Amino acid sequence: MTPTLEDKRKSPEEGEGEEEEEAAAAGSGTVEEDDDWEQRNQSDTSYNKILLLADQWKPCRRSRATVKEWLLKLRCCLETCCGMEWYGYVALGISMAILSFLMDLTVAKLLRAHQWLYTKLQGNSLLQFFCWTLYPACLCAVASSFSHNICPFSTGSGIPEVRTMLAGIEMPHYLSLTNLFSKFLGLICTLAAGSTIFLGKVGPFVHLSTMVGAYLSNLCNLMQANKKENAAGEMHVVAAAVGVASCFGAPISGVLFSVEVMCSHFALRHYYPCFFSAACGALTFRLFSVWSGDGETPQALFKTNFPSALPFYPLEILLFAFLGLLCGAVSRCYLFCHRRILQFTKTNPVLIKMLTTEKGLYSGMVALFLASLTFPPSAGQYMASKLTMKQLLTSLLDSRPWSSQSHNASVQLGPEPLLDWGSSGSPFLSLAVFLLMKMWMLIVACTLPLPAGYVMPVFVYGAALGRLLGEGAAYVSSTGLTSGQQWASINPGGYALAGAAAFSGSVTHTLSPALLALELTGQFSHAVPIILATLLANALARSGHRPSFYDAISISKRLPHLPSLMKACPGLPSTAVGQVLGARLVQLQKAAGPVEVQNAVNTSTDTQIPVVDSHESQVILGFVLRSELLMFLHHCRTETLENHLDEVCCIYPTSVLLSPHNTVQEAHSILSLVGVQTLFVADRGRLVGIITWPEMKRILEDLAKEI
Repeated sequence: MTPTLEDKRKSPEEGEGEEEEEAAAAGSGTVEEDDDWEQRNQSDTSYNKILLLADQWKPCRRSRATVKEWLLKLRCCLETCCGMEWYGYVALGISMAILSFLMDLTVAKLLRAHQWLYTKLQGNSLLQFFCWTLYPACLCAVASSFSHNICPFSTGSGIPEVRTMLAGIEMPHYLSLTNLFSKFLGLICTLAAGSTIFLGKVGPFVHLSTMVGAYLSNLCNLMQANKKENAAGEMHVVAAAVGVASCFGAPISGVLFSVEVMCSHFALRHYYPCFFSAACGALTFRLFSVWSGDGETPQALFKTNFPSALPFYPLEILLFAFLGLLCGAVSRCYLFCHRRILQFTKTNPVLIKMLTTEKGLYSGMVALFLASLTFPPSAGQYMASKLTMKQLLTSLLDSRPWSSQSHNASVQLGPEPLLDWGSSGSPFLSLAVFLLMKMWMLIVACTLPLPAGYVMPVFVYGAALGRLLGEGAAYVSSTGLTSGQQWASINPGGYALAGAAAFSGSVTHTLSPALLALELTGQFSHAVPIILATLLANALARSGHRPSFYDAISISKRLPHLPSLMKACPGLPSTAVGQVLGARLVQLQKAAGPVEVQNAVNTSTDTQIPVVDSHESQVILGFVLRSELLMFLHHCRTETLENHLDEVCCIYPTSVLLSPHNTVQEAHSILSLVGVQTLFVADRGRLVGIITWPEMKRILEDLAKEI
């Protein structure tokens, strides 16, 4: 009888029993043969070592062998404590904190150089205008041209693409080393343009963290003996949390951001790695701020002095609720205009040509236009244009009412916040002009083809919106229009903090900005009104199933991301699987021979190939692994026998079987949650098709074309 592959795959216990029986039958002669074999093996080993050491093409072989031996010992010592992936989480957090600190340090020096040059030209308005406008215009042109020539995939936020990869769709060009290099340098140029362009770094930094995490995941897989199949996916989820944590030193909101924005299905096993790596990144980032002289101990990024005895009055909850509804209404207007401008850039032939071939010219022209509007001696004096993004947020979170200086002489207010916000005569006018101008200016800036983030700009915009409401309430209370002392002192900084969380949360359709606002300032006394305002703003912004900011970008780029497609067209995910299945299907019958198996291996690249009873009945029996098919072909070639598939290979039963009437959303959820690589579609037991992740990507791309 011909031995099959199952006969050759014997357990270790059976192998040891056979060796003991053979040793007992051989008697003492076996010992002598073993001694001879050991002597020959030792002589062969020593001879091979001599040849290796004498090889002139590979010098220092003894030293490299010693280093490799010590590295193996180090790996064994490290693996005794925990798995290698945990060291990768630590390295990811520390690496991203270092990159974030270096980026902030470089951007601060470039902004300081721009301010110094502008100050030195004082007295010559024309030269000051050229300095103010050409500096950010050149930086934006360089960022756009550099990103376009080195790696075109490095432009934009990067979060929609990372979300698509976390959903299971492979996009390897977005994780390349050239993308990492071009995005990092391009983001520095974007941030160095200052608040004139009004763009941030959160989104691109999440993308950078994902790229670093991908390389660390590959390194950990090379170093550890037992390799995990889903190690890369876990590292990507962790990297999304680390990206936010290393930007602001806020680990908890970073993990919540990863749950809400990045993952459509978040596994509980990712919580501990996410918190662990995010805490490492946040702690390292805050320690760098201490070592650089910004503080004496790790603390909140934005220092505030809110009153702790009575942070807000009970009736102020109504004002915070109104602020949440106001932020929700303004965010709906902002998202509507954002979707319109994205659609306009995709349909206007002039913009299509410029964004395709002349990206640097387009970015420079838009930046020059925006910078000319913010020139301080002209309209910029009404928008506090001299302040950077961090200075804008710090000034808006000031707890002292700006309007009380002119209405209450007993209040001694320092002139620092009013140097820029009160230069027009009234802080109300500056805040109103800032809100009106920055709304459409930020929408225009979102069309720039360069690495940029959009979380911090909407965060600052929401703070200005809340500050305006808080200043109005403080003005009313200071003029004596309210009865008694119940509204004697109102903190406008608390309204600014709640407005920042509410507006940014409603734009992104998340609640993590509420926790981010608390971690950035350490003001947990305002936790209840901030969460209330964020919830109401989200409820108003989500009504009508409107897409969020990142969903709109995914729809505009036609990315195969199912949650975004559901927002654009709720009927698309309910499409039946049978309507979108591919026509080509590779299958094997259980009595298949070597010729049929060879054709299937050459035609299909799937790891699991379905097996049916016969080509006439098409009744599915299960699937066979591609690796076993290769072993089957090797066995047939070596034994020169004509065997059938079911006699040699193991046919595994299918754990999940779909019907052609199941929807695309159900198939996508099963692929994401169950973690299977292949889904078989059968109609009354007859195989009609298969769905893999590449096939799902094709289906989603076809559905996106219908929008």
